[in-house]
Amino acid sequence: MTEIDPIVRAVEAVLFASPEPMSVDSIRAHVGVGKGGGDIRAALERLEAQYRGRGIMLVRRGDRWHFQTAPDLAHLLRRDREEARRLSRAAIETLAIIAYHEPVSRAEIEAIRGVAISKGTLDVLMEAGWVRPAGRREVPGRPLIYATTPAFLQHFGLTSRRDLPGLEDLRAAGLLDPVDLALERMGDEDMPDSAPDSGEEERD
Repeated sequence: MTEIDPIVRAVEAVLFASPEPMSVDSIRAHVGVGKGGGDIRAALERLEAQYRGRGIMLVRRGDRWHFQTAPDLAHLLRRDREEARRLSRAAIETLAIIAYHEPVSRAEIEAIRGVAISKGTLDVLMEAGWVRPAGRREVPGRPLIYATTPAFLQHFGLTSRRDLPGLEDLRAAGLLDPVDLALERMGDEDMPDSAPDSGEEERD
């Protein structure tokens, strides 16, 4: 019988027992290997390969890892009565704007949508675990800015925000509506440096 690397076994055990996705640093803190993280990353790659094609799989969402049911078998575990999380149109539009322009302030969201948003809209998205406060914009008034969470990536099956469909993809699929076109115009005019993770400050 082939002996299994003890670090691989330890990483597997930690991830299996964790109720939520874990970062490399969190895994390393439990396993107790050196600061470089190379052993942990190598172990994650080995586990990812070992579980590929099986009933459960190891996946990465953003910078976090977790085990999940293989997508083609999810229907076996689905409850007879699903409790769907229903979002208002305002919440869906707000979530899309945050995902494509994060970090973004309430004023910037409202500038793109063309209408004011209620505090409850952002509260719903934060309660769902898809949006989080991401600090404050260093401009007068220091408004809060918002960004998506690893749970957002997990729910929508994205490895990172780079996997979000582009505006050209949405247009080709016939999914662009006035708010999407407004978002595109804001990206071209009022918020020229609002690409993901650009680090530039947008006009509040």
